[in-house]
Amino acid sequence: MSGEQSIMLAAGGTGGHLFPAFALAEELRRRGIAVDLMTDMRGDRYGSGFPARAIYQVPSSTLASRTPRDVAKTAVALASGIKAAFTILKQVKPSAVIGFGGYPTYPPLVAARLRRIPTAVHEQNAVLGRANKMLVKRATAIATSFDRTKFLDGRLAHKAVLTGNPVRQAVIDAATRGYDVPGPNGVVRILIFGGSQGARFFADSVPLALFALPDLVRKRLRVVQQAREEDVERVREAYTEAGISADIAPFFADLPARMAAAHLIIARAGASTVAELTVIGRPSILVPLPHALDNDQLNNARRLAESGGGWCIEQRNLSPERLADEIEKLLAAPGTLATAAVAAKTAGRADAVRRLADFTLELADGHRPAARVPTNMRL
Repeated sequence: MSGEQSIMLAAGGTGGHLFPAFALAEELRRRGIAVDLMTDMRGDRYGSGFPARAIYQVPSSTLASRTPRDVAKTAVALASGIKAAFTILKQVKPSAVIGFGGYPTYPPLVAARLRRIPTAVHEQNAVLGRANKMLVKRATAIATSFDRTKFLDGRLAHKAVLTGNPVRQAVIDAATRGYDVPGPNGVVRILIFGGSQGARFFADSVPLALFALPDLVRKRLRVVQQAREEDVERVREAYTEAGISADIAPFFADLPARMAAAHLIIARAGASTVAELTVIGRPSILVPLPHALDNDQLNNARRLAESGGGWCIEQRNLSPERLADEIEKLLAAPGTLATAAVAAKTAGRADAVRRLADFTLELADGHRPAARVPTNMRL
């Protein structure tokens, strides 16, 4: 390896962990810093073309259950990963290792501590994830996305620095578009997306809710909805029957631009979704994914709702009839939508990637990043 300063990022498992690491890698490279990525054996399964000098794969495992067999299996995989990461770090000699959560982060950060390399974890959600819980006590510093992070309190709080959750450049570009308040008789653009785990519920419930709206309201709607491949045709047919103009697809490459064009967004509450909603500044009805680990989506949605930037409704409480009622009330009061758009944008941190890069380089220079202690909450 050359003698240039380098940073090792550790991420994998889900896009929510990988994409903030991607944004940081782009920013560090713009500053002339070499970036390497350590991930699990699945590698870059999202095909993002991660902007790293090299991508290293090490064994990892998520704890499926607490049965003796699963615990032993996970322990063996993590131990193997730590050994592999220990060897890689000897070769690369990074100035710091930054982890983005999930069990693929565990081996690189433990190995870094064994080699006395400064480490930090970045928590994207409003609640500390399981892997991060195991790592924060020994991490040099902690970067947070929310000003309140559940389980991050007591002696850990002094390590915390509020950086925000980095978003991709396409989101920053979309954020330049102001919110277009819907007129009393004008077109209303509604965007619905839920990720691979959440799209089925929206495919089942949202067309029914919009069908229940009054005729005059339905005629104003222009719907864009993400649906799983096997659901696309039936969702399209449901909107056709309801007389609603709709664009249905499994994936939208220009999603940030479509978010910016929307008057109202209905979505899950993953960390990246909430970060993008707030940077762009759009009102949303958030329906957290039920049974998510640590209720991270519920906590994310509640934080945005507290800011006034959206509305959090748990799936168990959201029938098509209630959703129709909520949408009709909002469309009848466009000022409420406009106020929520402003509140969402106020809560956003478009400079999160710059702040996280500053945090990273301060750590790499041998300093603990200046702490901004979050106001913590126990729920």
